Amino acid sequence: MTDSPLIIFQPSGRQGRVQTGITLLDAARQLGVDVDSVCGGRQTCGKCKVIVERGEFVKYGIQSAEAHVTSASADESDYFRRHPSKLSTGGRLSCVACITDDVVITVPPESQQRKQVIGKSAGTRPIEIDPILHQYYVEVEPHALGERRGDWERLQEALAREWHLQHLTIDIAALRQLTNALKAGKHKVTVTVHGGENQEPIPNPQSPIPNHTSGRVLDVRGGFHEGLYGLAIDVGSTTIAAHLIDLTTGETLATEAAMNPQVSFGEDLMSRVSYVMMNGNDGLRKLTESVIGTLNTLIEKAAKRAKIAVNEIYEAVIVGNTVMHALLLGIDPTELGAAPFTLSTHAPIDVKASELGLRLHPAANVHLPALEAGHVGSDNLGVLIAEAPERQDAMTLLIDIGTNAEIVLGNRNGLWSCSSPTGPAFEGGQISHGQRAAPGAIERVRINYVTGEPRFKVIGKDEWSDTLPDADIGATGICGSGIIEVVAELFRAGLLRSDGRFIENQEARTKSQEEINPQSSIPNTRSYMRWHGPKAEYVLATAAQSATGKDIVITQDDVRNIQLAKAALHAGCKLLMLGMGVSKVDKIVLAGAFGSYIDPLHAMVLGLIPDCDLATVVAVGNAAGDGARIALLNKTRRAESAQLARDVNYIETAIDPNFQQEFIGAMHLPHMTDPYPTLQALGALPAKSANEPDGRSARRERRRERQEKF
Repeated sequence: MTDSPLIIFQPSGRQGRVQTGITLLDAARQLGVDVDSVCGGRQTCGKCKVIVERGEFVKYGIQSAEAHVTSASADESDYFRRHPSKLSTGGRLSCVACITDDVVITVPPESQQRKQVIGKSAGTRPIEIDPILHQYYVEVEPHALGERRGDWERLQEALAREWHLQHLTIDIAALRQLTNALKAGKHKVTVTVHGGENQEPIPNPQSPIPNHTSGRVLDVRGGFHEGLYGLAIDVGSTTIAAHLIDLTTGETLATEAAMNPQVSFGEDLMSRVSYVMMNGNDGLRKLTESVIGTLNTLIEKAAKRAKIAVNEIYEAVIVGNTVMHALLLGIDPTELGAAPFTLSTHAPIDVKASELGLRLHPAANVHLPALEAGHVGSDNLGVLIAEAPERQDAMTLLIDIGTNAEIVLGNRNGLWSCSSPTGPAFEGGQISHGQRAAPGAIERVRINYVTGEPRFKVIGKDEWSDTLPDADIGATGICGSGIIEVVAELFRAGLLRSDGRFIENQEARTKSQEEINPQSSIPNTRSYMRWHGPKAEYVLATAAQSATGKDIVITQDDVRNIQLAKAALHAGCKLLMLGMGVSKVDKIVLAGAFGSYIDPLHAMVLGLIPDCDLATVVAVGNAAGDGARIALLNKTRRAESAQLARDVNYIETAIDPNFQQEFIGAMHLPHMTDPYPTLQALGALPAKSANEPDGRSARRERRRERQEKF
């Protein structure tokens, strides 16, 4: 027990040390964590329920256990007895459970007052519909007395006669219902078949009937039935999105999304790998069960929204990074935590949904596309399926930004890929007032380059902060897009040096600003800058503008964490450019939900992406999910993707000798040595002041000083 235990709240990632004995609800309020509460601690509403996680969390260096909060009172126990649906392992009412030691707490979605914004909607790409599943209506000859053929053999003959289908097998679930289906339909049945390959054309070339030489019967229903549905699922390390698709029309009938519950066990992938390493099979089981449970919830919600039964869903395509792939399948991911980063398999996998515990049709198939390499998974392959850079002439850079950034560069002449360890900074982790996207989070920032005064927009409000009364703003923190913009704006305003350090004093600030606009008069900016010894912080939102009653600030450590994240991503881009032998790219594609919210200009000022015509920097949304939809709806593209994954040249950044050098250069804003002619032409970069000891000129100056000294 300690006087100031460490508490970590998930999925927000907020953490801090609090006083022993305070309630979990009070701790949440102190740290600006959103927990609902209506009854005022009377233990009657249950809206403040949280989950106390158990196990060793290596990333935080703590052991979390239910015993690290006080035992349930009689009233709390009585509440859960009266509301058994609210009861869960580790579930507690945060209004009365008090902290006694270090602990990790998960705030479930139903207890969050401001629900998480999860931007993983299905795209609107044109898709050629040719799914791997088809339904066929046939009439089967009745059984004759003394005949030795069974129902299955006569069904096979009917399918061959009417639809030219041969060499079929039948799933046990379909075989069990076959006889009753024939009776109910008076020997007329609708058959759902999975798989098959084209053979020689049938005698009538105008017929729309597809030809198959193999396949598996999944379902047999009496009479004529329509309804063929599938799921395209993107299992991200932070969020999960499931799209319910009509396989005959290609229409997206429903999309459901949720936070990945594994966030409670670690924000980044390596933290989850460490959790399994430290907690063995029990840790693996928890991580697998948590994601399967969330998938089943999303499936049920999507089916209900589309007004269909879950047993009408026959196929699912699931993409994810390599760690998510392993955890979904219940495979120990610890080999991915250290060199040589060994995969269980590179190949695509087809497995029955029931074997994974997914509640679909009893014979439903789940397809997991191929993995590219140890740290580049099928989610990146989904982006390739959707964007098809291998069919284009333009040198295209594809970036899917998350806690791990997957990057691909190339065109029809070849593709190179890598993964960069950006960490959770772009999603609000490791940032003093960072949070994931939710109502109240600051998502847009602009700084007056003369006065240093900030203005911002929060999620859920259309107006900028300078047009609203302070009391109406209610800023709760700053999310990824806002973090990128505020650091870029601080640099453009002359408050940050290119090496990421705040300008040390007002004189330096004035000098830097005069070079940007020599005609301006520079007022004192000390009201926005605060110094704590050698370190500074910038006040983005005042206590009056925040929902917590505390200033929302950007610290020197925050800037450094963003530099580390963006340098890792930029270095990955540069390694791919070296691999392709190019010095510039023609097009940059920002994939993923986060990429849709990034302002390309600020991303380039930050040095997150290399120089490129801003008109060719495009956001394509959840391309990984779109790739999963394409693989679901088009069996040819699905088959091509397996070879595509093998054709991509892979660079392992963890061992590449050039990574460290590229990383160091990319730590500067936007870069230590690389020119950014696009930004210079737009006047988007501040003039470098004499007090900036970076770049080639600075190195020459240091060499000159050493020569004079000796």
